[in-house]
Formats: sequence, C-alpha cells, structure tokens
Amino acid sequence: MDLGLKDKVILITGGTKGIGGAISKAVARENAIPVFVGRGEASGNEMLETFKANGINAHFIQANLNEEGQCKRIVDEVLETFGKIDALVNNAGANDSVGLEAGNPKKFANSVFNNLNHYYEMAHYCLPALKKSKGNILNISSKVALVGQGGTSGYAASKGAQLSLTREWAAELLPYNIRVNAILPAEVMTPLYKSWLDSFDDPEEKLKNITRNIPMGNRMTSDTEIADLAAFILSEKSGHTTAQWFSPDGGYVHLDRSLT
Repeated sequence: MDLGLKDKVILITGGTKGIGGAISKAVARENAIPVFVGRGEASGNEMLETFKANGINAHFIQANLNEEGQCKRIVDEVLETFGKIDALVNNAGANDSVGLEAGNPKKFANSVFNNLNHYYEMAHYCLPALKKSKGNILNISSKVALVGQGGTSGYAASKGAQLSLTREWAAELLPYNIRVNAILPAEVMTPLYKSWLDSFDDPEEKLKNITRNIPMGNRMTSDTEIADLAAFILSEKSGHTTAQWFSPDGGYVHLDRSLT
C-alpha cells in the first residue's frame, strides 16, 4: 500500500535507536524524508550514511532535548534545510526508575521534566509549520500510563500526561486540521528495555515471565510492528483519525491474561 508519504518531512525525536529508529526506517521505506534527532553523534551519523548509501534523503540532528534552546534550534534547522515540517513524532525518553519510595521530590521533578517537557516544546515550535502543512503529531507514550509498573513514578506521570496532551492538542488544533494521536507500546525489545532487563538477577527468567503473559503468541511486539502502525497513522490513509490512543501490544493491556 502506498501511504502517500513521498517527500513528507517527518521529524522524529529519539529517532536513531529502538522504536524511534524503526519509525525513521519505516517512513523512509515510504519515500518520506526522516529527520531524526538523537544524543549519540556516532549512531546518528551511522544511520544517516546507511540511508544515503541507499539513495534515501534523510537528515540527522545531534541534540539533547532537555537542554535549554535545543528544541527551537532543531525546528529552525529543519525549516532552514527543508522549508517545511509535515509531521512530528515525539518519541524520546527513558524509564529512569524514579519511584515513590526509591526517589525524592527533586528526582521526580527532574524525571517528569526530562520525559515530558520536550514533547510540549517540540510541538510548540513545530506548530507554525504544521499549520501550513496541515500536518500531524504522533506521541509515543507507554502502557505504563494505563497499567502502572511500580517504582517509576516520574516516567508513569510523564506517559500519562502525554496521553492527556494528545487529546488536549487534538481538540485545540481541530481548526487547523492537524491530527494528534498516540501509540502505547508495551513489551518491545529496545536497547533501553534490554538495559532494564539486565538490572535483574536473572534477565532470561524475567523475560520468560513477561512473554508468557502476552496473550497473542506469547511474544514481544517488534519495533517494526510499532513503526509500521506509526507510518500508517502519519499518512493520509488515516486522515480522519485524531485524539486516539493505539495499543499494538498483542492484547497485553486490554485482554485478560488468564487467556494465555
């Protein structure tokens, strides 16, 4: 299916690795122009060279989104380079395990800032361009926003706020025909997820305990499955879809786990 994304400029934060990297590749397969933002210069340049070697127009911006002024700088660079922004994918973030018991008010505030504020900043600075393109925003949240995890208050609060902002922005931006949606990944193997698994005494046993509770196929969702859904939502094939939360998780959140 041709999603009609050819030459669309799609800005993806955290777009060099994991789910963000998979989204960058998915939109590139649809002949869009992925502009991916990441902290790591080496990984970003490696992805850029791979795209270029395959004749794909792409752009990498190295930045720490939590540093003052960086979000505006990113948007300014994209507009200077391409003259437009057709979609924003807010994806960057980290489950930093700042809990209620194993945490404190300062760490909680920092966690919320690091995982939430750049979603607002990127949307704010992209908005004039999105109004011109009648583009859309896709927020990558997490199943933690709906079911909790324990020991990660800051991350959970941020992910819940991202869902609320998805519907708030969808309402505010209706006059401009800007769609706003969210994807809630559950169990997806990414570098950050692997780091979390490795924090347990027996990572393999922990992984088995997780996958046996995923109703469909007792397996984790692939990053490609998340990315393909993202590409569809970003496209005009999904042109009348806004304010929606999508859970591509094999039934992890919405089905009774006794079915497994």
